[in-house]
Amino acid sequence: MTLPRRALLRAGAAAVMSASLPGFALAAAAPGARKLKLENLHTGERLAADYCIDGCYQPDALQAINHILRDYRTGDVHVIDPRLLDLLHDLNKGLETDAAFQVISGFRSPRTNEMLHERSSGVASKSLHTQGMAIDIRVPGRALNTVHATALSMNRGGVGLYPTSDFVHVDVGRVRRWNGV
Repeated sequence: MTLPRRALLRAGAAAVMSASLPGFALAAAAPGARKLKLENLHTGERLAADYCIDGCYQPDALQAINHILRDYRTGDVHVIDPRLLDLLHDLNKGLETDAAFQVISGFRSPRTNEMLHERSSGVASKSLHTQGMAIDIRVPGRALNTVHATALSMNRGGVGLYPTSDFVHVDVGRVRRWNGV
């Protein structure tokens, strides 16, 4: 049986990711299903996906997640780092909820990020959003301060609190914290 070229490319990308990301193999060792629910507040799209089953990331689910977290301004789609998905999965566990994450910003194209950076000093010029490694979220039924405190307690990347804008930023970069507006 011959696999379609896209399937081969996806399988190759997954192999590269598993070899190159330390957290990838760690998450892959966990039995059972890792689930995420996402709601893109700008497009109205919703997704519930088992993105990792018995240690295997699911290419179709990852592709659907990449799509829902695309740059809604440009339509650009980018690979979302599986460590970010694992962080969100574990954040839901820490918050003791299976509510959908309300997504304010997932992937941002460099062009969008530059435009936002010019408008606000609160947007990093080299944002991890442009690498598919960051997301800005709310969690229905959980206070923003609770989401923030739980994300901080995980000690797994950057966590920013934006109370005026009503969201928490989480990323899988180096561990750091800040407060925005």
